[in-house]
Amino acid sequence: MTATSVSLKGKHLLTLADLTKDEIMQIILDAIKLKELQKKGETHHYLKGKTLAMIFEKLSTRTRVSFETGMFQLGGYALFLGKDDLQMGRGETVEDTAKVLSRFVDGIMIRAYSHESVVQLANNSDVPVINGLTDDYHPCQVLADLMTLYEAKGNLEGKKLAYVGDGNNMAHSLMIGCAKLGVSCSIAAPKGYGPKQAIVERAQEFAKESGAVIEVTNDPKVAANGADAVYTDVWTSMGWEAEQEERLKAFADFQVNSELMAEADSEAVFLHCLPAHRGEEVSAEVIDGPQSLVFDEAENRLHAQKALMVALMAD
Repeated sequence: MTATSVSLKGKHLLTLADLTKDEIMQIILDAIKLKELQKKGETHHYLKGKTLAMIFEKLSTRTRVSFETGMFQLGGYALFLGKDDLQMGRGETVEDTAKVLSRFVDGIMIRAYSHESVVQLANNSDVPVINGLTDDYHPCQVLADLMTLYEAKGNLEGKKLAYVGDGNNMAHSLMIGCAKLGVSCSIAAPKGYGPKQAIVERAQEFAKESGAVIEVTNDPKVAANGADAVYTDVWTSMGWEAEQEERLKAFADFQVNSELMAEADSEAVFLHCLPAHRGEEVSAEVIDGPQSLVFDEAENRLHAQKALMVALMAD
């Protein structure tokens, strides 16, 4: 691969709706090539001399380690900025922070609560902004998810992914990513916990172009029927801890277990963005069983984000 397999110069990645089908697919293919180079021990310093500012309002294992390691492997440098390391924590505006950081670094990754904060950051930044997670979207995770599914199945178009659980940022980004690439996506969530209707409708518009089917149901078995991948996430995401007991009751019938996996295709894989709570959203026999690709999926965060950063930041 070269550093210019796909160029996103002048763009941000706030949601996967920002990218075309071809751009998403090329990032996945480039990620696979970068993965091969790493396994061979070959250097690939496409971002030599580049610096990425990493803003963390929400802490994370996979996001921090994958972006920081990825920048190192690409020959660049990643700068961790926690909520107490920035003047934003003392009242400086998001707009001013974006303008200042743009003078120092070549890219900004932010993991935040409010999606609007990330939009404001991007609107005032002269360098690419990457959404590392907000309450509404998690596009980098879905790049890794789709890469993992592609590696497992050899292609994506015409496949079906079932997501069972909270209609959260993962559900939103999976719908959009799947719709863009022609992967049907069925979301099963309890009543009152479904994805935002406006995002469902946007994904369905993308699906009209790709031939995918995007649907929402309250029945996990309907969603899992014939699926090539079954996906779940924690029932209580960061920031919603006060609702934990209420959510445990609401989601009691939405666990991904052997019975639910039996509704999917016989060669279906299991995916989870992690961290996982065994015995809650997924049974141990599934996440630790032969159908589970969760640790390949976690590793692919590194490779997918490297390909994304090269596309956004390489000269």
